[in-house]
Parts: sequence; C-alpha cells; structure tokens
Amino acid sequence: MKRILLITAAVTALSGTAWAVEPDEMLADPKLEARAHDLSREVRCVVCQNQSIDDSDAALARDLRIIIRERIAAGDSDDQALAFLTSRYGSFVQLNPPMRADTLALWFGPLAVLLLGAVGTFVYIRGRSPDKAAALSAVEEAELADLLKHDVVKSDGTKRNEAG
Repeated sequence: MKRILLITAAVTALSGTAWAVEPDEMLADPKLEARAHDLSREVRCVVCQNQSIDDSDAALARDLRIIIRERIAAGDSDDQALAFLTSRYGSFVQLNPPMRADTLALWFGPLAVLLLGAVGTFVYIRGRSPDKAAALSAVEEAELADLLKHDVVKSDGTKRNEAG
C-alpha cells in the first residue's frame, strides 16, 4: 500500500506543467531567475499565441526568454523589460495587454466578431421565415389541388393515389 502511495505521489508531482526553460537559459542568481520566470509567464508566445513563453518550446519563445534574462541581468526592472519587448513586438506580446486605444481590438475584437455572427444569423433566419414564402401561381394551385384530390388515405394510415 505504501508503495502505491509513493508511486502515485511521484506521478502527481511529475505531471504538473513543465517549464520550457532550459538549464542553459537560467540565471545564476535565484532572485533574478524568479523575477525572469514571473515575467516570462506574462509574455505571450507569438508563435503558440495562447501560451506564455515560459510554457512554450518554440524557438522564438526561447529567444524571448533569453532577452528577458539579459535585460534583468543588465539591471532593468520588470516594467522596463516588458516595455522593451512591447516596443519590439507590440501589445499583443502581453498575455494581459493594458486597455488603451491601440489595444481595443485585442479586448473587444472577439466580442465584435461574436455579435456580428449573431446579427448575421438572426438576419438569415428572419429572412427565411414562412411569412415571406412565395405565393403559388394559379397554375401551381391547380396542380396542387389536382394532386390532393386524387390522394386517398386508407384505414391503415397509408396513402394511395386513386389514379393508380
């Protein structure tokens, strides 16, 4: 029983999200490395798009992690390092970009697309309503009446045509 618990604990400990940070990227100072790690969790991998560079194995994510560590080692604050990346890659590089005039599309773009889709669906469905069905011509009404008068329903519920 103890062996099963030990194996379960080991598997649970190893199943967490693995950092993509490689040992050769890490800073020697644990405090600076912790800052770099925290900052790299706020930066979006522009290749993967919904992962931070800390979780991504992409080559560009590795380059961005190295840039962050170089900037921190050079004495930049977290804000300065993030501003450096933002100046090069735009606000999209931030997982939580600030709400400004130039980032409104990032914040409200998905909502606008959803609303346009809903309006388009409503207009499409509304346009297909039976109220606007085309009226039958006199010839079509005569043909329909002729077809309907020849159909006879049998006692078992099946239809048969009187002509046939």
